[in-house]
Amino acid sequence: MYNKRVALVGIALASLVAGGIALAAQDKYTLKVPGGLAFAEFKGFESWQTIAVSQSGGMIEVILGNPTIIKAYLAGVPGNNKDFPNGARMAKVHWTAKKSDEPGNPLVPDKLHDVDLMVKDTHRFADSGGWGYAVFEFDAAKNEYRPGNLSDSPPQANDAKCGFACHTSVADRDYVFTSYGKR
Repeated sequence: MYNKRVALVGIALASLVAGGIALAAQDKYTLKVPGGLAFAEFKGFESWQTIAVSQSGGMIEVILGNPTIIKAYLAGVPGNNKDFPNGARMAKVHWTAKKSDEPGNPLVPDKLHDVDLMVKDTHRFADSGGWGYAVFEFDAAKNEYRPGNLSDSPPQANDAKCGFACHTSVADRDYVFTSYGKR
């Protein structure tokens, strides 16, 4: 009887601890940058279609787009001198790169580094080319995101206009660097 009680108490404690850990896990969709751009506006980005992939320095990146931006790309935006429509969203996921043990030793994603977000909303972001931006850095040790800041590399002002300064160099492409990869 004693062993059954001890086992039941152990199971109950394990359930409470596991439940507490699950409750304590961060919900990335509660995060916002000043100026109002929220991670929640990109809910489900993990399953969006790939626009393009790239490798820069020690990072591997995938740029994903919601159906609105994919439809615009397929219609020829921005090369047809039209702008992306309101509601177009992009997410760029960065991972540190590592060499795989697979044949050819390709570079593959390792640890998640950050997620960059862009949304076209000419009403909310009229003073930044119609686009709102956000960077959410990922801390693998804590399994948590946080808004990017000036101590990051590259430095990020942590408001919804943080990407505008860099993106002005592609103003003629509606402030979007990434071309849709040919399929």
